[in-house]
Amino acid sequence: MVTPIPKSVREIWKEWNIRGIILFSLALQAFLIMVAPFRKRTSNKFFIFLLWMSYLLADWAASFTVGHISSKQNDDSGRDKGCYANNKADDIIQAFWAPFLLLHLGGPDTITAFSLEDNELWLRHLLALVTQVLATAYVFIQTVPGNILWKPTIVMFIGGIIKYVERTRALYKASLSTFRASLLEKTPNYAEYTSKAFSKDVVQGHLKEIEIVNLAHYYFQIFKGLIVDSILSIEERDESRKFFMSRTATDAYRVMGVELNFIYEVLYTKVQVVHNTVGYVFRFLAFASIFATLVLFYFVDKDDFKAFDVRTTYTLLLGAIFLDAIALFNLIFSDWSVVGMYKYSKIRKSCVSRMLEWLLKLQEPNLHNSGSNLFNRRIRATLFGRWSEVISGYNFITYSLRERFDDIEIDQDHVECCWNGVLINKIKYAYGKVTKCFTKISNIMIDILGLTGIVNELKYTIGYRMNEHLWNFIFKELQDKAKDAEDVKMAKRICEAKGSYVLLKGMKDNEEEIKELVPYIDEVSYDKSLVLWHIATELCYQNDFISNELDPMKDDKYNNQLYHFSKLLSDYMLYLLVLQPTMMSAVIAGVGQIRFWDMKEEIKESFVHTSEEAKRFFSRRGNGKGKEKEACMDILAVNTTIKPATVKGDRSKSVLFDACVLAKKLDQFGDKKWEILSSFWVEMLSYAASHCRPDSHAQLVSKGGELITFVWLLMAHLGLGDQYQKEGLVRADLVVRKEGHCSCFF
Repeated sequence: MVTPIPKSVREIWKEWNIRGIILFSLALQAFLIMVAPFRKRTSNKFFIFLLWMSYLLADWAASFTVGHISSKQNDDSGRDKGCYANNKADDIIQAFWAPFLLLHLGGPDTITAFSLEDNELWLRHLLALVTQVLATAYVFIQTVPGNILWKPTIVMFIGGIIKYVERTRALYKASLSTFRASLLEKTPNYAEYTSKAFSKDVVQGHLKEIEIVNLAHYYFQIFKGLIVDSILSIEERDESRKFFMSRTATDAYRVMGVELNFIYEVLYTKVQVVHNTVGYVFRFLAFASIFATLVLFYFVDKDDFKAFDVRTTYTLLLGAIFLDAIALFNLIFSDWSVVGMYKYSKIRKSCVSRMLEWLLKLQEPNLHNSGSNLFNRRIRATLFGRWSEVISGYNFITYSLRERFDDIEIDQDHVECCWNGVLINKIKYAYGKVTKCFTKISNIMIDILGLTGIVNELKYTIGYRMNEHLWNFIFKELQDKAKDAEDVKMAKRICEAKGSYVLLKGMKDNEEEIKELVPYIDEVSYDKSLVLWHIATELCYQNDFISNELDPMKDDKYNNQLYHFSKLLSDYMLYLLVLQPTMMSAVIAGVGQIRFWDMKEEIKESFVHTSEEAKRFFSRRGNGKGKEKEACMDILAVNTTIKPATVKGDRSKSVLFDACVLAKKLDQFGDKKWEILSSFWVEMLSYAASHCRPDSHAQLVSKGGELITFVWLLMAHLGLGDQYQKEGLVRADLVVRKEGHCSCFF
């Protein structure tokens, strides 16, 4: 039978497939342990894709190699018929490599799960653990007797099993059902905790980095139940509320940044199974087994083995030691170790404490844009930062202008009757038709492949750096709401507000005028309201920028900040709506009433209809790419004395000219409109944050982090939400949930 693959290629594959893939597996392990921590510092799609591919290939490479070693031992075809000794030596050393693959299947400490769904597959990994251990044992047994590497093979086999068990147990403990059951564990007593860790003047004064980590760990132990939508007690609410109401915005951000880091590590790394006494013992045994294997292999007579196989074995051994050394370094200098060591007063006064403080200082968030050098802004944040500190934006007008050329109708009669430069005009016409056709075909292909969201994100997403002034503003707005939320009932009412609460409360001097804005919030769905107010904000922004009513060089810096806050938050909320529909579907449908796929389509439909009308409008007026100011002025120039619904009917899903009407109403407030818009967008953001599914927030911490997750956690700390009940009801709720959970592993 003739095969398309040349015989020489097949011979090379038979000779080098196991050797090549096992080295490739080691390279993947090194890549994952070094690069996986960066996933919480960036939302870059290419990086996330590369990490995802490496995560999947790491498991495939190890499983494939173990199976291939076993099948090769049973297959005599292609072997050296005249040299039994060579075949035996190959079988022995490849059987010795099999436990290394168990080590690789255990994965690095820095990534056990790529997504939350991986944790739910812990039973599959348990089955894989059993089958891979049996396959490795089978490979080894086939080389007995006569296996001179039986001692180092058994020792490495022990280390491989420990690492694989660690990963399976980490997945099990991070699964949501097990995580919920763990909430029954007793939380630390705050009074006792602070009396040991802090003095009163330190708690009320400036917080050092080590104190930030300890406070974050304490609140993590209390609020980690938010991930599984658990109920918290009124006592916990009051305690947290008192602390965060008394701190500065920067201190709150620092504490929550570390708190979210604890959440990330619990859900996506091995931290839960390593940072305890049993974990330390087994980690020592695993490292000792690798080192002992190296010593045993060094003293074995290796004359019968190929030189390349010997070098490959040393590479695997030294690579395993190197990876364990990195894991040990991460273990010692982690936030969890800081919490563990800070319980001892002697350590708090030693040089170890000063060194930890210096290392933690490198991870401090950089919210100060002015005066930051390149190291602080780029290198330090990339290498040591906890989160990306980037706010993504998506602008409706920019998107519609860049996409609008699809709708341009080229006037063929004008081209033919043009007496000067007829050929050039015809070439331009042909080029336009080809470009239009190519664009439509590519858009259809992208849509079929389900890549529309990814392509749009790459093309249209704008990245803003997290700003101290913006965070201070958001923090103050939520603090003001928390002051009004004296009881749980009022807190729930505030959380249900989608913009009208803050408008009616903050603008009492213009109550009648403000009431005219309320229908644009309360009488439309959340997604339409968001698109409508986003366009209105952009129209006001471009109009004021053109007319210099809000000149960045003016002394009125506060209004200038509100001007930019409104623009940034508006773009960010549209980014969430259009490019994070999975998250926003729960917000729009309502908690407990989610029609997931239907709601995603409804979100898309609302945005698309408005965008299509905008593209047609811009095409007729010749507005193109980079002409946002002119486009906005053209929209504002439209006569809107007659309501758009009167012309288009109530069934129209476009809100373009409704936004124009709203922008003109807002413009009547003068500079005060920026107070209205900035407060409105914070309320829209807080509404979305409190109504997203908790697991959506948990997913975001593994993708660079998002501002909405910080707002979600801050609202919980300030007592804004519906997750609080009296102590007795909390325990009853947990017991009921516990009884419904079946714990059958470890």
